[in-house]
Amino acid sequence: MGKIMNSVIVFEVFQEEEDGFVAECLTENIFTQGDTWAELRANVNDAVKGYYFDKSSFPKVKLHLPKEEILVIQ
Repeated sequence: MGKIMNSVIVFEVFQEEEDGFVAECLTENIFTQGDTWAELRANVNDAVKGYYFDKSSFPKVKLHLPKEEILVIQ
């Protein structure tokens, strides 16, 4: 069993048009989704635990949600 020390993995989070979020890890093959931010966080937690099931510790996770906004200039 390997140990993960002080590592951080980043998930790019996208907000769906019809509510909900999709998260994709940028460095590992981990994907998940959630209808709410709280559900997404719980699902990311479960997905990371599942991916690193054979490790004695888990990396920290950074959720990155870029915000796009369209301004109508008047």
